[in-house]
Amino acid sequence: MSLCGWLWLLYCLHVPGSVWGLDGGGEGACRLEAKPVSGSVYRAGDVVIGGLFPIHVEAPLPEQEFRSIKGNPTCTMFNQRAYRWLQTMIFAVEEINRDPALLPNLTLGFLASDTCLSEGTTLGAALAMVTGKEASVVGTECGTTPEVPVIIGDARSSASIVVAQTLGPFDLPMVSYFATCACLSDTWRYPSFFRTVPSDAFQARGMAKLLRQLGWVWVGLLSGDGDYGKFGVQLLLQELQGSGVCVAYSEVIPKVPSKRQIRHIVDTIKGSTARVVVAFVGFTGHSGALMEEVVRQNITDKQWIASEAWVTYSTIASPKNLPSLAGTLGFALKKADIPGLGPFLTRLHPDGDYQNSDPFLRELWEEMFGCSLGVDPSVTLPSRRQCTGSEVIREGESQYADVSQLRASYNVYKAVYAIAYAIQDMMACRPGDGVFNGGQCPDIRKLQPSQIVHYLRGVNFSTPVGESFHFDMNGDPPASYDIINWHVTPEGTAEFVQVGHFLSSEGSDDQFHIDMDKVVWGGGSGDEVPVSVCSADCPPGTRHAVQKGRPVCCFDCLSCAEGEISNTTGSDDCIRCPERFWSNPDLTACIPQLVDFLSYSDTMGVILSVISVSGATLTAGALATFLYHRHTALVKANNSELSFLLLLSLKICFLCALVFIGQPNPWTCMLRHTLFGISFVFCISCLLSRTVVVLVAFRATLPGENLMRYFSPTQQRMGISLCTLIQVLICVLWLALAPPRPAERRGREGRGPRVILECEVGSVVGFSLVLGYIGLLASLCLLLAFLARKLPDNFNEAKFITFSMLIFCAVWISFIPAYVSSPGKYTVAVEIFAILASSFGLLFCLFAPKCYIILLRPERNTKKHIMSK
Repeated sequence: MSLCGWLWLLYCLHVPGSVWGLDGGGEGACRLEAKPVSGSVYRAGDVVIGGLFPIHVEAPLPEQEFRSIKGNPTCTMFNQRAYRWLQTMIFAVEEINRDPALLPNLTLGFLASDTCLSEGTTLGAALAMVTGKEASVVGTECGTTPEVPVIIGDARSSASIVVAQTLGPFDLPMVSYFATCACLSDTWRYPSFFRTVPSDAFQARGMAKLLRQLGWVWVGLLSGDGDYGKFGVQLLLQELQGSGVCVAYSEVIPKVPSKRQIRHIVDTIKGSTARVVVAFVGFTGHSGALMEEVVRQNITDKQWIASEAWVTYSTIASPKNLPSLAGTLGFALKKADIPGLGPFLTRLHPDGDYQNSDPFLRELWEEMFGCSLGVDPSVTLPSRRQCTGSEVIREGESQYADVSQLRASYNVYKAVYAIAYAIQDMMACRPGDGVFNGGQCPDIRKLQPSQIVHYLRGVNFSTPVGESFHFDMNGDPPASYDIINWHVTPEGTAEFVQVGHFLSSEGSDDQFHIDMDKVVWGGGSGDEVPVSVCSADCPPGTRHAVQKGRPVCCFDCLSCAEGEISNTTGSDDCIRCPERFWSNPDLTACIPQLVDFLSYSDTMGVILSVISVSGATLTAGALATFLYHRHTALVKANNSELSFLLLLSLKICFLCALVFIGQPNPWTCMLRHTLFGISFVFCISCLLSRTVVVLVAFRATLPGENLMRYFSPTQQRMGISLCTLIQVLICVLWLALAPPRPAERRGREGRGPRVILECEVGSVVGFSLVLGYIGLLASLCLLLAFLARKLPDNFNEAKFITFSMLIFCAVWISFIPAYVSSPGKYTVAVEIFAILASSFGLLFCLFAPKCYIILLRPERNTKKHIMSK
């Protein structure tokens, strides 16, 4: 079966079965008694180009078509805008036929049909074009309509998909001027589909850029219940993924919405906190019904973002809608000024044969001038006057004659020229250099659809307005959009003002620009950019915390944790401060952590230093007193040499406390504990030697027993040296194996943490041995002094030693828990306090009574008084 036969079969299958009947008479043939619901405009030519235009926007109901056996079911709601597209096609065909350089010796014709904005009607019209069959054919006779090898259309994505799926297997090319669904870029499913309008994939990309640039992260979405709206919103959602823009709601406008459905959608818009509404809807009357309800409910606080289908649609931009829609932003197809189109549009006039040449002219005339053009007075509406026929169409006074926004019209214009240049390339083919059947060139008089598809893919030309044009590998043109803003004129009408542009194509960087100074914002925002957020950006010092079960744009603001900051508005996460830094009170900046150690500038450091120096000074005074009175009985009786050594060691003990104050460094850390340990062992060794001497001197009971010969001054010095040497050896081993060293420790005090500088002991064993050895000598000294406590009353040296050792041991026993539990620099302060307290205990208990007698009661400083009971 031939191509025409297959398509004729498809057309027969497409027509509702109720319009077919079996003649019971002699012919017994299948008879197609109904005609297509749409009218047609035809002009003969060597190559006839088909055109599909929604001259009406409401198709007849299925019941009407089912019951209509005779006559045409009537499409309603005349669309002046689409009729201008049809006339633009005729204008382009005539312009090409007049051009001697383009398609010489070949005349283009056209066959344009009304699609009534219905998929079924569109498919029926397309099949009727390509099969060359009239709907009025009876029996086996063929009509006179020529076959159409290429179709310009359709305006809607849904209808284009239906027709492209049907004609695609036969390589019948379509060049759409307004079908923007990105799905039509699939060359595997639609191999012969082309278009002069950019894919919605680019528009969605531009919308996403607009939303992100203006900071609109909380938006509502509206879409039509068709492929255009569904795929457009789907592409926009894909572009918004990961961009931080969230969708507050997504509503679909049904094809035949009820008042309840329209009211529900408008209530959703009104009740949402999203101030920006993105509307991917077509130019049907249903979108107009939605806008009417928006105006009725007086919704004036929304910023509308329009798709290219309605951003320059003057019907929606009517003065009654402007209170709600003023300031609308949207992406419009690139505008062009087509020379001569305006006068061509206004040339129309209803002559005597206008109903046969142009079945749509009557409706255009009646709608533009509000009169009835019916010849039969019975068909004239009572409420309308009779048209005179002398009315004149003027540019700009109607939507049809408005040539200020030639966008879709320009796409129709480019589609005609693309087909013309494809045919021109065919005509330029030289025999033997062709691409078909071994170098054959196409036969212009018998064009095959596949040949046109091949040459359409390679067209590259400049339109008469100077624009370069070509199709990419998907049959799409380069994307070029004007960003349109609705301004309100002093007369209260809408003015479509270009405020930016968006250029995009596959494999190249996007160019997006918007002049903010030109924009009039919607939603009653005046000169301020509307704010559309679910939650206001969190201030510095806080972070976002997404609300459970809601989009990521809806969040609470939580303060950063201590040690973390956020120094920008709208931070998703807090930043942890680096080492040795901490957050300030506002949690907005990292500041150096306070370095904490016991310094001479601290109040506590000053007090302890004064006490240490005071103790050393008192010790020096006692030493000076004993030196000055060294020949007195009391000084001699107390072993002046041991007293001098004991006072010297006490002075070192007082002064060693100063080493604990100040910033730790390796030398001071090693000096602290070693000087402390050796000085105290030296002091207690002297005290222990004195205790032993006292004990031996007063406890020798056997006659002739001379134990004092074993405790001569030389032996006492040797004993002191030996005891001290043991501590020195312990300290040397400690410093050699694991010496104390400076260290940093993290601690808290007040608002934040601090870096605590301290001296680590290095070896706990070494530190324990030092303290343990001191404790051992102190315990031994206390025990011996306790045994010698009952000495003669006036010589109570053993009692003083006992009291001093009790104080010494009490201080150091209480030191251990206080040392462990004290934080930061107070640890060092506790150790200094223990050193000073024990040193003062020894100083006052051992030398204060003696200095009292020497200085204040010299009468008691005699041998007789000392030896008496």
